[in-house]
Amino acid sequence: MCLAVPVCVTEVLEDDMAKVRVGEGETYLTVSTMLLENPPEIGDYMIVHAGFALRVLEEKEAGEALALLKEVAQSGRVVEF
Repeated sequence: MCLAVPVCVTEVLEDDMAKVRVGEGETYLTVSTMLLENPPEIGDYMIVHAGFALRVLEEKEAGEALALLKEVAQSGRVVEF
């Protein structure tokens, strides 16, 4: 199963790349933004999968997705689709 994770842009880099923070923690990734229609800005939320930003999210949408992921992780339940 694959999971796309909401991230927040902390730095816009050269060559269609960005440094992003995953969730509320201290995990940072460098991801490609080449698939986005417009370059992201610092503070934008994006959905990322396999190192590629797929689309920009509204802050509310990103917060809801992160809250759901956190709830599932803390519950210890196995979610099947």
